[in-house]
Amino acid sequence: MANNSRQADLDFAADLFKAADKMRGGLEPSEYKHVALGLIFLKYISEAFQAMHDQLSKDDFADPEEPEEYLAERVFWVPERARWSYLQDNARSENIGKYIDEAMEAIEAEPTNNSLKGVLPKNYARPTLDKTMLGELVDLFSNIKLHDSSNRARDLLGRVYEYFISAFAGAEGKRGGEFFTPKSVVKTLVDMLEPYHGRVYDPCCGSGGMFVQSEKFVEKQGGRPDDISVYGQEINHTTWCLAKMNLAVHGIDADIAWDSAGSFHKDAHQGLKADYVLANPPFNISDWGGDRLVEDDRWQYGIPPKGNANFAWIQHIIHHLAPRGHAGVVLANGSMSSQTSGEGEIRKRLIEEDRVDCMVALPGQLFYSTQIPVCLWILSRDKSANGLRDRRGEVLFIDARNMGHMVDRVRREFSDEDIEKIAGTYRRWRAKPETLSENGWEAYADEPGFCKSEGRETIRKFDHVLTPGRYVGAAEDEGDGVPFEEKFASLNSGLQTLFDEGAELEANIRKQLRRVEL
Repeated sequence: MANNSRQADLDFAADLFKAADKMRGGLEPSEYKHVALGLIFLKYISEAFQAMHDQLSKDDFADPEEPEEYLAERVFWVPERARWSYLQDNARSENIGKYIDEAMEAIEAEPTNNSLKGVLPKNYARPTLDKTMLGELVDLFSNIKLHDSSNRARDLLGRVYEYFISAFAGAEGKRGGEFFTPKSVVKTLVDMLEPYHGRVYDPCCGSGGMFVQSEKFVEKQGGRPDDISVYGQEINHTTWCLAKMNLAVHGIDADIAWDSAGSFHKDAHQGLKADYVLANPPFNISDWGGDRLVEDDRWQYGIPPKGNANFAWIQHIIHHLAPRGHAGVVLANGSMSSQTSGEGEIRKRLIEEDRVDCMVALPGQLFYSTQIPVCLWILSRDKSANGLRDRRGEVLFIDARNMGHMVDRVRREFSDEDIEKIAGTYRRWRAKPETLSENGWEAYADEPGFCKSEGRETIRKFDHVLTPGRYVGAAEDEGDGVPFEEKFASLNSGLQTLFDEGAELEANIRKQLRRVEL
């Protein structure tokens, strides 16, 4: 029943996006994105506020107009002129843009809404924005009605917001990759690391998708939202605003910092030691300012090259891992094999010091921003910790390059079965025998062409290259059950038939040529 409800929500979100997209006229998706997402956010906090307001109104000892009443329940206080009902009543006014800006300003100005300070878009009144379109959007989003409960409505709004972010990422193409990591990739990482509780960190958090998926994972396992603490940083202010709104829509309390210098040069969480790090850093950044960080104490495994930030990200992430922490990082495939500019030596030290737990080769076309295939690095501070099987000195290689299905001409996605095959393989590899029996899991076994557990001795023979295809081998040919003698006779007969047909065709051609000569 729950799955049917989620699918209905997704269908509704898709229809809503199509309707909203028709209204944008000449606006570019990158500009229209903030118009639409800002309104959805306003609708969300208004729904949450109204539900709480109705509840407090029934309590003789509560004041529904007291902002502090809402703070305790993590509900944003919405002033009267910022409430959705007011905007809906004025949707056809030529001043609707001004009213929306005033609503955003009023919400930010409220002391109990301090976490939204400087976050909300406030340029709806600009002359270039069509006010008829704005009014139509307000009417459209007003159709997201309460269903059987206020929680149901807010959950639906969360799904709508999430869908709109992914749809805008697709519409923006390469630029969309700056703020959005495909759900297939995020869910694979989350299902592999299983962040049940503890501190979760993302040093380049984009629109916050890693955190949203982690929260969903906790809820799926029967946990509570506050079982994990969320920390992040984002270099792009506009993207940071998206993240703050996205997390608020999903009810996630998070410490997300913005600084134009970024995590390398102004680390907002210097003392943080996270239990889980989930990150999709920008691929192969060449202008990351490495020449100013040569003596940085984060480079425990070697100074990263000035022309590529891949191994700077890996070392920054390991630096922030707790003694028993685990990390999942998305990187370009070159990180698995490059020997230039000292990258090979850094990778060698990571392997020799047992920081690499698992490598996953992903197929191409998973991302909006690039068609190239990428890989997942699963890193660990202690490969014998957290009640897991002692895998010190070993690395699990998974080759998932042939997995997934095309959802359109240019983009691929993983099914839930694909994600479970990858994540389940890793979990079984890490699980102790007693855990396997408790969960009814089969014991891990190498699968030719898909997965292989290898020790450091073998990896050394490959010069510490971590490309899974070098280790997993070729998939076994299942065969068709036909004996060789029978198959050979059939092939021989078929070949002879082709020879005979060829000879007959040649004779016919020569005959026709002789007629032409006569």
